Amino acid sequence: MRAVIVNAAGAGFAVEDIDLADPMPNEIVVEVRASGLCHSDLSIAEQGMGFPMPALLGHEVAGEVVEVGASVTSTKVGDRVVICMVAGCGACRECRAARPYRCQRTANLERNPSQMPRISRNGEALTQFMGVGGFAERILVHENLAIPLSDAVPYDVACLLGCGVVTGAGAAINTAGIRPGDTVAVLGCGGVGLNTIQGAALAGASRIIAVDLQPAKLDLAKKFGATDVVNAGDGDAVEAVRELTGGGVDFAFEVIGMQPTAEQAVRMLAVGGSALLIGVQKPGNRLDLDLFGEIVLPQRRIIGVAMGSTNPHLDIPMFAELYLQGRFNLDDLVSDRITLGEIDRSYQLLAGGAVARAVVTKF
Repeated sequence: MRAVIVNAAGAGFAVEDIDLADPMPNEIVVEVRASGLCHSDLSIAEQGMGFPMPALLGHEVAGEVVEVGASVTSTKVGDRVVICMVAGCGACRECRAARPYRCQRTANLERNPSQMPRISRNGEALTQFMGVGGFAERILVHENLAIPLSDAVPYDVACLLGCGVVTGAGAAINTAGIRPGDTVAVLGCGGVGLNTIQGAALAGASRIIAVDLQPAKLDLAKKFGATDVVNAGDGDAVEAVRELTGGGVDFAFEVIGMQPTAEQAVRMLAVGGSALLIGVQKPGNRLDLDLFGEIVLPQRRIIGVAMGSTNPHLDIPMFAELYLQGRFNLDDLVSDRITLGEIDRSYQLLAGGAVARAVVTKF
């Protein structure tokens, strides 16, 4: 089976032949029809981020179930599914409280070391990123990761529901709990940032300010619901946001993963505002803030966001239905459709701001 492997941090993406094991009782095999290029995968490919190498990355997947284990009851061969790496065990306190994104027992969904690895190369086990490993022709996953997909939603946009959509829009709707009339700033207008913007618009935010360095991304942000745009290269972005809002926003979302922009998100806040940190930060990053003057006295909050606080079995069907109703934009998120062998090139374009999201559709 063809797959794209990262053999070492910084070594890039290489198309290779690997082996896929047979499904165990609660596992399914999915033929991948679309696999999105998320920036998180690039961060791991370049920096390792603590994940063992060699690794099979990719986690935004939509496809068709082609094989099921003996105990699988949630899906069947022929079903269309979206794969989401938020796959709770279903039995712990957090899962039973409908917070699977906080599940601490996800290891129960993996194979143990005494069992044959799901994916291997010449007998050597490969790291399956987040239990998915979606840059491949097929994936072998626990059934809990699979969410039913309507026949009416195309695979190339559906794959984004599994991460970029639920992370961005979920951060606005679920984590922040934006209410009509709230004001918002979004720092970083890539795929996740654009979904944060349209999630804020869906929730009724009265002012949504998009902040980025790329004019093309700012133009795209307007299409997704931004009421104002700030080019951070033109001056002090914090002062620009505070001037536009007369003192700061209720919610600022950092969707880049850098210390300076995280600090800017805090400083853009009005009294009582919340900064939500979504971007994948490099290990060791620290915030340099005046805790009394910038946090305690103005009663601000800093909130870490994991996967948009999503319950995927509820949120993914909801966003799919909103898309079919014309109320949620998925089509304009996909700016390039590529082959497995073009992942390196597409990530270069993504870094340069030329695309919102590239999706592998040819395997």
